[in-house]
Amino acid sequence: MADSPKPGDKADPGTPGTGENLCPHCAGTGRIQGEPCPDCAGTGTVTEPIGGA
Repeated sequence: MADSPKPGDKADPGTPGTGENLCPHCAGTGRIQGEPCPDCAGTGTVTEPIGGA
């Protein structure tokens, strides 16, 4: 897990009430047209809030 936020993160990594989810921009592949996804920085995951708030 990365310690620094990625452009597509909706919360900082490690924030209570958040978790990793597949990046919606690259569908979790980490790549778009052969290049690292700009939203997830090539990891395939983004940090998002969890729960039904």
